This record gives sequence, structure tokens and C-alpha cells, in this order.
Amino acid sequence: MKINKLTFSLFVMFCIGSITASHSQIQNTDVLNEPPDISKDFEDYRNTYFLADELTSFNPETGKGKIKYIRHNLVTRQAFNNMLSRLDSVGANEFPSTEYAASPELPFSIQFVSDRTVRLKMTSGPQFRKDESSLMLVDGKAPINREAWTYTKIDKGHKYTSENGSVIIEEKPWKVSFYDDEGKLLTSTLHLNDVSNTYTPVTPFSFVRRAEDYSRSMDAVLTLSPDEKIFGCGESFTQFNKRGQKVILWTDDANGVQNETMYKPIPFYMSSRGYGVFMHTSTPISVDFGKYFNAANSMYIGDDEADLFVFLGEPKEVLDEYTNLTGKAEMPPLWSFGFWMSRITYFSEGEGREIANNLRKHKIPSDVIHFDTGWFDVDWRNNYEFAKDRFEDPVDMMADLKDDGFQVCLWQLPYFTPKNTLFNEIVENGYAVKDGKGNIPYEDATLDFSNPETVSWYQNKLKKLFDQGVGVFKVDFGEAAPASGLYHSGRTGFYEHNLYPLRYNKAVAEITKKEKGYSLIWARSTWAGSQRYPLHWGGDAATTNTAMSATLRGGLSLGLSGFSFWSHDVGGFTTASPEDVYRRWTPFGMLTSHVRSHGEPPTEPWEFSKDFLTGFRKADNMRYRLMPYIYAQAKLSSEKGLPMLRAMFVEYPDDAGSWLIDDQYLFGSDMLVAPLFEEVTGRNVYLPPGTWIDYQTRKVYKGGWHNIEAGEIPIIVLVKDGTILPHIKLAQSTKYMDWSNLNLEVFASEGTNSAKGNIFLPESDAVKSISVTRKNGKFVIDENPFDSSVKFSIQNLK
Repeated sequence: MKINKLTFSLFVMFCIGSITASHSQIQNTDVLNEPPDISKDFEDYRNTYFLADELTSFNPETGKGKIKYIRHNLVTRQAFNNMLSRLDSVGANEFPSTEYAASPELPFSIQFVSDRTVRLKMTSGPQFRKDESSLMLVDGKAPINREAWTYTKIDKGHKYTSENGSVIIEEKPWKVSFYDDEGKLLTSTLHLNDVSNTYTPVTPFSFVRRAEDYSRSMDAVLTLSPDEKIFGCGESFTQFNKRGQKVILWTDDANGVQNETMYKPIPFYMSSRGYGVFMHTSTPISVDFGKYFNAANSMYIGDDEADLFVFLGEPKEVLDEYTNLTGKAEMPPLWSFGFWMSRITYFSEGEGREIANNLRKHKIPSDVIHFDTGWFDVDWRNNYEFAKDRFEDPVDMMADLKDDGFQVCLWQLPYFTPKNTLFNEIVENGYAVKDGKGNIPYEDATLDFSNPETVSWYQNKLKKLFDQGVGVFKVDFGEAAPASGLYHSGRTGFYEHNLYPLRYNKAVAEITKKEKGYSLIWARSTWAGSQRYPLHWGGDAATTNTAMSATLRGGLSLGLSGFSFWSHDVGGFTTASPEDVYRRWTPFGMLTSHVRSHGEPPTEPWEFSKDFLTGFRKADNMRYRLMPYIYAQAKLSSEKGLPMLRAMFVEYPDDAGSWLIDDQYLFGSDMLVAPLFEEVTGRNVYLPPGTWIDYQTRKVYKGGWHNIEAGEIPIIVLVKDGTILPHIKLAQSTKYMDWSNLNLEVFASEGTNSAKGNIFLPESDAVKSISVTRKNGKFVIDENPFDSSVKFSIQNLK
């Protein structure tokens, strides 16, 4: 935890006038929904600090015990015109002194979820609420697998060992240390003794009790190693490696992709050291990843208890474990992997039909047409009804579009203005979040998804639209649930604000699954567990090169937070996209799990130059021909909690260079993609160890740095040597694809005599592998995994 170096005047200001955050209300923000920084409460001289000191009791069979906490206050020290603050132990200040402990002994427990996952729980005070099912966890609770760990009593305390690592609990001073299977220390809790050899005042593992309202928050502090790197925390647009940053986890309408706030914060991160951490809470969190003191990872958790899951292993293993706990993405329908055509906004049935006709006329393969904010009577005024004067027969329109291979997506949001025809119904029936007086906190009514009656009312509105022919809903906004609101759950926005996107995502996904048979949404906001309800897109990017590169960083970070499927607005959202930016952004979008053109008009490729239209078509055709590869990789990713847009080190954890790259990615396991973020024809590309073959030019490269020219499509794509990329004959919609005839493109350099790939057929149950062997200079299939139901042709690439 950070304790700032303060001048005396700032110290006086703290003492006489500051107002800190509390559980009852979030007050340390300047404007509505500004992300609250919990760490500020650990810098306030009025508060009391309790430092975890020793394990006073422990039962190794149950994993339960108690930790003694030593009371401290912040004091100042002046030396040669320099004012420092530090913690100093103090006695109790309660009356009567016989009733309250100066050094409280509070519960601690360790549980074992699997042979790689360990759960630590600490509380800062008594917990009288009943155990509740957690929306963030699969089935509402974490499993227990104590049998996977062997207990040993050691001199300083206790040791638990599994085949994948060990955990040592030291009694005095209290410390929990995590090791890998070879005995390497991964991280440990930080005690005051660990920082006695520095002049820098560092707060160890502790909790704070606020003078303002007696509420408490935990500071779970772990050690950081010299070269350790940190990744994840959701769709974060700042520097990819979070080491040296302070990240605030609070769902916010980021209004772009180039600042530190997030539409999709996730209280999970992974370390290059070989572990990951899930902070199981919905309160605001601030995490200082060595920003203040480079050896301390301080997790300032708003809650009065710390519930941490620690995962041991390489990135793939950590992601698999984390998503076993919080859920894996369901496999979306095939058509969702096609191209989505949109702008803000199509206002009428006539426009929708015209867009569909032009997509087919210009031979732009597409599967979805999205109607954004303008399908109601009044733009943005969501009442779940098509404007009667602009949509003559929406049922007939959607039936015709479906016949032509198009699904329809509709925009909506959970906020209702006073002029909305549904406003009075929502407020009078108690479907909205309330304030302390029983009114609504804002002028808009915000649906309270913690109320089952609200969810039922809301889902019924969507059902009627599904009945008319809608294929999927855009689950927009959701980041502004009132922080000061009172919810049907009985909790305030301090606990419900971050959960709101998860409740919102869940409500739409479940009615979609019930009515349509698949789980699919197009959502902007998330919290831990939202990955169960695909899919999510990257928010309102500017139409610039820097926004394009920040979009990729956000997608990489979200993928390292358990999300398999993610998309972004091709070309950017705000203002009309410059043609050169849109031209280079297009293939980046086509090589993402899902792809949509959306934003300020024009977005339709025929509204630009003839050369642009031709280039857009080529990139789109590439995606549609690659659909067998994309579809199989999607299935494999969903089964293991892996992202389709994948950071390099996920596949190459032993390659130091792969941990440094944030401007290129792996699309699935076998294709390496390097977008062009400037108006250039080539760029420097880092290749992991091995041999790589250019997808467009067929040039062969060895691992390391190379300056590579893009091919006909303005993007650099390489394929791992020894890979089969299955292709399908081009169709204008996935509806018309012929999966009984596939072409196998074999990427094998000279001397590579075998290759393999994966195929997942629509309506099938499992991915099947296919392999080829070079015989007499040509590749032949070793065995057809589909017998005669699928015929293969082989393209032998040189």
C-alpha cells in the first residue's frame, strides 16, 4: 500500500477537511461515476490501520485459523526540510477498553479448489450476513479439492503440496508463500519485517478502519520479483504490462479507448512469474502493481474482507483454472462469425433493405445487419417497439433478410428517460434502482437487475422482439449503475455497481438461449463472469492510428482476463473514419474473433473509393474462406478459456521476447497477425522461435525480428510451419457455405514433411484433428476423420 510523502500543509488538510470513500457512499470522486480510488483511504491520517502480524491459531485439517492484527496510525517525521509519513503502532482508543481488542484476532482460512488453485480468505471484522451464492462463480460457489494437496508440519508453520506447486504458511511473522513445482518462489504476502530495510514507508498486508463511518477495507499485499510482469485486469487500454501502474477496477463509460478508465474491468491478473490472482469481490478495487514501491503489489479492496484465488501455472493453465472457476464462454452460432454491417444509425426498413441489397450487389460477404439507436419512434428513446412510420412490416423485413442470409441485431440500453413511454411503468412497479428516500437517484430510471421481477419484465420485452424475428441484441451501456443507489438485493451501489454489467449480460444471454437456442449478445460492459455470455466489443474508439493500436492492447488484456470472444468497431467509432485508417483497420477486424463495421457514417465500403471497396472485399473474402479455421479455433478456445485474439506469450511462455509484444497477436494458435498502425507498407514483426510462412506471399522466416512487407491485403499474417489451414469455398453468407467440401492449405517449409490442423463442423460435437504427410513431393491425408461425409482437396504450398 502506498503512503504518500506529504508536506505539513497537506497533512493539515487531511486532518481538518478531506472526505474519504466509504461503504455507505462513494464520496471521494469529483463527478458522477468517476472511478473511486480506494487507495486514498490508506493515506488518511484520521483512519486507523491494522497490520497482519502473526497466526495465533490454525487447524491444518480445516485450513482455518486466526491472524492477529497490530494497530497503527500514520505519523509524520521531519528531517532537513523534508516531511515523511509512516505507520507507528498505537494503543486502543475505544471506550470502554474492556470491550474492544487493541490487537484483534480475526479469521483466516485457506482452501484448495484444485491442484492449481488456492483460496485465501481474511476478514477485518465479524461477518453476520448469510453465505450467499456468488454470481461471479460457476454454480455460485467454488469447489473444494483438499485431496489434491498433501499437508506437512514444518518448523515455522505449515506446508501444503500438490503436483503443481506448494504453499507455505509461516506463523510468526504471518506469511503465505506460493511456490511452483520446482520450488521457485512465485510470490508471498508482505509483512512489515520484509520492508524494514528501506527508508520508503511501505504498508504491508493490512486493513484500514475509516474514522468517517467505521467501515473497513483490506489491503492485500503480495511481493513482486525484479523482472516480473503483470497482465490482465480486463479491457485495459494503458500499457500492456501493468507493472508500475495503478489500475482502478470500476466499471465506467470510458468514452474512448485511450484513457485509463474501462468499460470492462476484471478483478483478475496474471504474472510472468507463473501465477494468477482473482480478487473475488464486486466492490471498487485499486491495484498498485509496484507503482509506489516496485517490490509491492498492493490490492486495495473496498470490501471488509479479502477473498483471493491464486492460480499456479503457465498462462494457458492459469486461464483454464480461472475460467473453470468463473465460467467459460459458450460457443456462439456460426453466423455470428460472419461480418456485421452497421452504422449509427439505420432509421428505417427501407435503409435496412437497401444495405442488404448493396452488400449482395457489391459482393461483400455478410451475415448480420445491425439497427442501432434509431429503430424507435425517437432516436435513443428505447421502448422496444419499431417506429411504425418507418418500419412498415418489421416481421416481413426480418424474414426476407433471413432468407437472404442475414440476421438482425437490435440496439437497446437499460436506462429510461422521463419522456420514455415505459418510464412510469418502470418506476411505479419498482423495477428501477432507488435512492435512500425511495425515489430514483438520477433523472433516468435504471433497471434494477438484482430484482427478479425486473428481469422477468425486461426479458418479456426482448422475447416479443425475438418472436418477430430478431437474432441478437446489442447490450449497450451498463457502466453507470448508481453508486449511491439502493438495490433490490439489499445492497448499495458500492457492491452492486460492478455487478451490474454481469447481471445485465446474464439477463439478455439467458432469454436469448431460451428463445433462440444459442447464447449470444453484443455487449460493451462486463465484470468477472461475463465471459460466460459472449460476446463483447471494444467501445467507442476514435478514428485514429493511436486508437487502433490502443484497441488491440485492450483486446489483448481482455483476452488475458478469461474472454474468448471480442470484437471492435472497424475503422473506429467517433467521426467519419479516414479512408487510410479504415483500410488498414479492416483486415485487423477480419482477423478478430468477430467483426463489425460501425460508427459515424459512412461505414459502408461502397461509400468510399473504388480501390477501398476492392480492398475491403478482399479482406472480407479472406475471412469467409478461413471460416473453418476460425470456427475450429473458436471451439477450442471456448473449451479452455483461451482468447482467440491471443497474446504471444500464451503460446510461447518460455520465449522472453513474446512477453514484450503488444502490437501484434496470435489469431488462434497458428496464425500470427501484425496490423499496420501507420500509413506504411511494412513493419517490424517479432516471430517466436521456429519457422513462419507468410500467409499472402509464402515467404519463409525464422524466429526473431524481421521487417516484413504486407501483401495485397494491408496486414502482415504469418502461419506456423507445419500447419494446415482449412479453407472453404467463398459464399456471401455462412448460411450458404458448403462444409462437405473443404480445401486444406498446407504451410510447410522445405524439410517439413508433415502438418496438422483442426476442423469443427457446424452441428458437430467435437473438434477433430487432421494431418498430412509428404509423399513423393506432395502432401496426402493420413486419415479422413469424417470418413466420406467431407471431401478434402489439398493445396501444396511452396
